[in-house]
Amino acid sequence: MRPVDEPLKLPAASSVRRSFWQGLVTQGANPNLFVYFTAILPQFVDPGKPLAGQVAILACSSFVIEFTVLSVYADLAFRAGRLAAPRSRVVAERLGGGLLVAAGAGLASLRRP
Repeated sequence: MRPVDEPLKLPAASSVRRSFWQGLVTQGANPNLFVYFTAILPQFVDPGKPLAGQVAILACSSFVIEFTVLSVYADLAFRAGRLAAPRSRVVAERLGGGLLVAAGAGLASLRRP
């Protein structure tokens, strides 16, 4: 454990290409994606028209919207992280870690009926 006064050492910045592919794989493995494409998206498909074109338009528009939203979110998070003082980062790390430990302990204490 490092002292509070010691400056936080950030990891070296990874390449943009690696970050992009890591985000793409992470988002592709998201189970919400499957729910969206199997439960919500079919409501917008007209069965009387060719399916391939409709799915392509819906997939492309979905990709553009999500890519834009996540890019703005990542940019805001990056800027907020740079503005946060090192002491604030330490507090946020400890608070987040404590909440995760508490959530794990809560899950461990649950009993199945």
